[in-house]
Amino acid sequence: MPQLEPQQRAMAINKLLSLGQLDLLRNSSGLLYRMKDVQSASKMKGSDNQEKLVYQVIEDAGNKGSKTWIIHMPVRLVAAGTKQFLYLKVYMLYNLQPDRSVTGGAWYSDQDFESEFVEVLNQQCFKFLQSKAEVARDSKQSPMVQRNSSFATSHEVWKYISELGISKVDLSMDDIETILNTLIYDGKVEMTVIAAKEGTVGSVDGQMKLYRGVNPVIQPTGLVRTPCGLCPVFDDCHEGGEISPSNCIYMTEWLDF
Repeated sequence: MPQLEPQQRAMAINKLLSLGQLDLLRNSSGLLYRMKDVQSASKMKGSDNQEKLVYQVIEDAGNKGSKTWIIHMPVRLVAAGTKQFLYLKVYMLYNLQPDRSVTGGAWYSDQDFESEFVEVLNQQCFKFLQSKAEVARDSKQSPMVQRNSSFATSHEVWKYISELGISKVDLSMDDIETILNTLIYDGKVEMTVIAAKEGTVGSVDGQMKLYRGVNPVIQPTGLVRTPCGLCPVFDDCHEGGEISPSNCIYMTEWLDF
């Protein structure tokens, strides 16, 4: 606006800011101004400047949310009341789905890791791949055909788990691939990547991951096969305690095999 004097420009900008039609931003080169859309401006109608700043900070954070101390920095809010658990709070707009980095994804419930749920998914995914491998072996075809037939896509595994109905939350393909990766690390599953046509279900960037159940190359040691080797409460197990070797039902079952 070269035709306007600096004082006129400043008055016009201040007027637009007071009406909530401009956003005031700052970068290394100085102040920047951004025009607000009509819908955003109407949302903050009647709010004071501090409330508008808080809303802007939370809006800019998107679905990852904004912690209290991050809001305090640009807005310079004065904290009131107790500060206990203050920094555990995360704020975001009500219409956004929280990011996985905030909620922990499907593996967490009320900030607790659902280890039993993950174990059930591990077992069911491996069971599906095992059954597919058994069907391939029973087909009596050539070894190469049997091997290729034993592979399953992550989409097939996801569909199987979804149809079982064992999950109260909606699992994504990424969730299932996370479970399959743990089976790979355990030596129970192997993965291969093949080329796939664009648009093929389960393909990403022209590639598709295939998984198959395998038998371990090396048998686990005797210690790992004992209940103690896999027990999640091993550190709490001792004589005289609520959990002890003498009243361990898993040890009794293992010795009776």
